Amino acid sequence: MQRDTLVFDLINQELQRQRHGIELIASENFTSLQVIQATGSCLTNKYAEGYPGRRYYAGCEIVDQTEQLAIDRLKQIFNIEYANVQPHSGAQANAAIALAVLQPGDRTLGLDLSMGGHLTHGSSVNYSGKTYEAHFYGVVKETGLVDYEMLEKQARELKPKLIICGASAYSRDWDYKRIRAVADEIGALVWADIAHPAGLIAKGLLSSPFEYCHIVSSTTHKTLRGPRGGVIMMGKDFENPFGQKDPKGNIRMMSSLLDLAVFPGTQGGPLEHVIAAKAIAFGEILTDEFLVYQQQVQKNAQAMAKAFMDKEYGLVSGGTDNHLMLIDLRNKNISGKKAEQALVKADITANKNMVPFDDKSAFITSGIRFGVPAITTRGMKEEHMGFVVDSIDKILMNADDEVVIASVKKQVNEFMTQFPLYPEL
Repeated sequence: MQRDTLVFDLINQELQRQRHGIELIASENFTSLQVIQATGSCLTNKYAEGYPGRRYYAGCEIVDQTEQLAIDRLKQIFNIEYANVQPHSGAQANAAIALAVLQPGDRTLGLDLSMGGHLTHGSSVNYSGKTYEAHFYGVVKETGLVDYEMLEKQARELKPKLIICGASAYSRDWDYKRIRAVADEIGALVWADIAHPAGLIAKGLLSSPFEYCHIVSSTTHKTLRGPRGGVIMMGKDFENPFGQKDPKGNIRMMSSLLDLAVFPGTQGGPLEHVIAAKAIAFGEILTDEFLVYQQQVQKNAQAMAKAFMDKEYGLVSGGTDNHLMLIDLRNKNISGKKAEQALVKADITANKNMVPFDDKSAFITSGIRFGVPAITTRGMKEEHMGFVVDSIDKILMNADDEVVIASVKKQVNEFMTQFPLYPEL
């Protein structure tokens, strides 16, 4: 068979782009080489609808073992009773949770997308806003912190069936205990989406949601540093509060509803090659080295935040507890869109992002989001954050000057040679 040089040439171009640039997209990271190898393995050939020991296809004896290993390791990481590792993505995991616990038209309460929330938490352009009656809480304008009083007021007035906590652009820890207290008061379930801070939670550096939230979802990339995918978890299984019964007339456990919502509810065959890569990543997370890595993520984020504040950039909430920061650029007279476009010309990748109480559209935005997991994986420490922030500042203050941008790009490319990426490839 003839080698498809066109596709493989493009893959090599992407490898070079990743090697030469500074990756600051908070949702991205660099997996280990063994995760890449598993993702590209022969397991991609295997259909395995169902679950380990309960498949609809023959020949699943081996993939049963890899999937069970992923489940067992994930349960060990978070000290939990239940895990489903089949969701193809975080959005797929979230869709399955909604299917398991909601009926069309049921009320939900989540963090507003414009305040740092996520599309799948009720946005009007997403299934979660089209299928369910979505309501929102926000952040306090003066502090940028979650407005728990607003959340409690909304919960008591609306009595949603499901309260959602978690975000895609929020740099602070969460008060899961306070959210659970109001949920219990009104009889709601609590779902925590920890896609962004999961790696920090895994190593005890941020609050764990498992004691207080009924259901937890996450991606497996981002701070968990695994392949692209999603998971659903519960600290403890419990009887579903909706009275749904199995064929024998017994009340179904919530784990059963969640499993059925993933398959056959929202997905067909699981990606067993990706699940094997998840198992490898989960094994890496269980090591002491991963704790050191997550500690460095926190240190780098705080050093970067301080460097930005020293240059009078407006950080939403005034800092960060996790791996990311959201910057309001309005005092710098540049939009998020223009900032993103200028930075990418210098091989610095970040994403425009709305800030709370933004006066620009989601296509323009007043903000930009930065995250440090990928550059920390490359080996950067606190002392390197000054160069990164200086480079960003030069670009943003000279966004129309192609000479300055070209000069910074050259400096960035030279700087990144210190941090080899996949030298084996």
